[in-house]
Amino acid sequence: MSWLDEFPAMDKSALRELKKGIDGGFRAWTREHGDTIEAIFEPIKQMLIWSERLLLNTPWPIILGAIVAIAWFGSRSWKITVMTLVTLLLIGYFDMWEDTMRTVSMMFVCTFVSIVLGIPIGIAMAKSNFLQRVITPVLDIMQTMPGFVYLIPVVMLLGIGKVPGLLAVVVYAIPPIIRLTNLGIRLVDKEVLEAADAFGSSGWQRLRNVQIPLAMPTIMAGINQTIMMALALVVIASMIGVQGLGQPVLQAINNQYFTLGAFNGLAIVGIAIIFDRVSQAYGRRLQSHSEVTHGH
Repeated sequence: MSWLDEFPAMDKSALRELKKGIDGGFRAWTREHGDTIEAIFEPIKQMLIWSERLLLNTPWPIILGAIVAIAWFGSRSWKITVMTLVTLLLIGYFDMWEDTMRTVSMMFVCTFVSIVLGIPIGIAMAKSNFLQRVITPVLDIMQTMPGFVYLIPVVMLLGIGKVPGLLAVVVYAIPPIIRLTNLGIRLVDKEVLEAADAFGSSGWQRLRNVQIPLAMPTIMAGINQTIMMALALVVIASMIGVQGLGQPVLQAINNQYFTLGAFNGLAIVGIAIIFDRVSQAYGRRLQSHSEVTHGH
């Protein structure tokens, strides 16, 4: 028996009517504005298609070399570079290259969109205590809401496909970069800001030349967390048509294919470790660079 049964029947019927009204209103709104919303997200769709074609149509040795080179320049660590090379070769050997490239493409676009939206919001929060008080509860809700829930409104708005999946991933993954951008800028030493003011820096110059460079290690930690959260939602996003490593995992769950699920799951773990180690190492390099610069 539900505790709601203790209430009069009228209350329960009113609640049902309220739910029906909200659902009907949302459906009507999506039917009316669906085309406009699709047009707004068209550039993101084209970017996703372009990045996927680039990774799938370029010969695999070139992509492999490029990713290994990025791993080296980001980390300056032979261990991480060799680990990246071995992981990608194993992914290719077990015939998961195409799905991995689709997942990497999705990760690239999701991370790019999260950075473009998240860093300005984080900067605005750092500049305004009022904005911080308003946005923080929203971020709390976004981080605690189960990933499945994000799929409902985006599917109703945009149907099944890549863009709805991408939007769900971005909404799920963007809070860390907003939080840590805000935190990084707020933690910049007040004496450094006073020195910048003494040299006659404008607000924009102070932000560009002092606050963002000193906050960059913290911002990089936010980007790292955003990448990890986006990758965590890849399997869930495969339920609404996002191609990549998530779809074979979903297929394996539905059909009890243990090896298919295990291999693709390990490929996701391998990609996650590469992203994580490279971005963390790059963040540490930025940290040491900013400390040396600040010291001078």
